[in-house]
Amino acid sequence: MQQKFDPELGMRVHEELIRLGVETPMVPSNHSFDEKMQLIQEHMASIMDILGMDRNDDSLCSTPQRVAQMMLDETFCGLDYTRFPRCTKITNKMNYRGSYVLEKNITIYSNCEHHLVPIIGYAHIAYIPQNWILGLSKLNRIAEFFARRPQVQERLTEQIRAAIAFVTETEDVAVQVEAYHLCVRSRGIRHTDSTTCTFSGTGVFMGKDSSARQEFIADCR
Repeated sequence: MQQKFDPELGMRVHEELIRLGVETPMVPSNHSFDEKMQLIQEHMASIMDILGMDRNDDSLCSTPQRVAQMMLDETFCGLDYTRFPRCTKITNKMNYRGSYVLEKNITIYSNCEHHLVPIIGYAHIAYIPQNWILGLSKLNRIAEFFARRPQVQERLTEQIRAAIAFVTETEDVAVQVEAYHLCVRSRGIRHTDSTTCTFSGTGVFMGKDSSARQEFIADCR
């Protein structure tokens, strides 16, 4: 059975994002998964104690463990490049180059890196194949990988585009992300109708006057 992850590709993508200056601020961790689990549980328990929550209550006693598991396995698993998705691709034997491949309405769940509250929305991704055709679900998985970490939406958009360009070996890539931020909707200014839209395009999608860019934006509506 094929592995779902490709750590070697993940590290090459990581190096490419560093080269481009769009990598998430990260430092190497010397802790194993189990050590991270234990440390996060301990710190979460301390936070609950500081807040005055009764960790002996049957509704709260497992919260530190649940939070640690959620952070490592779900919410922030995109910080771990050993979990970068395996990107199955085939040679472009059919010579599909006349138009782009578009995957719309890819669900995005992320977290604002300033307050660690959710960012929820959709990504739309297009690329024009050159030598390679990427499995469609891999567009979804790459977007999900970079969403599953503390983020700012502008960087998230750039990371998805750069990773897809690197994997597919084409510069003709466009990414649009539309999302709402609970740091805007549920706290601070509390504007519940605000939505943030970001775009990153290279190759034929670069420039406001690009016909490919205008077609892509129209197709994403």
